[in-house]
Amino acid sequence: MEGDAYSGPGNGNQIDSKTLQTFQKSFGQVQNILDQNRLLINEINQNHESKIAENLSRNVALIRELNNNIARVVDHYAGLSDTFTKAIETSSEGDSAGTLKSDGKPTVSSGQKRFRP
Repeated sequence: MEGDAYSGPGNGNQIDSKTLQTFQKSFGQVQNILDQNRLLINEINQNHESKIAENLSRNVALIRELNNNIARVVDHYAGLSDTFTKAIETSSEGDSAGTLKSDGKPTVSSGQKRFRP
């Protein structure tokens, strides 16, 4: 499976299996954090509704934990964005190997537009 490539629907770009595994792992970690956040929010709401001083005090720690979790999710998405960008750049480099038509002009893959300055 190492080195295998996934070709996206209709675009010809390929993402290797290692990158795909990284996406799946990161999205799984994000989902776990979001599930934990849902539980924290439920507990915070219950404590708030109870209006018991001890429960309200506990909310301070729970809200800090929630805030830290949100920061972790942001970090995961930033990492995913970097990984995705690098994968697309790598894929694009492979697609545009500098091939030329017989008239000396570069070939343009279908579905891609060429912009003229």
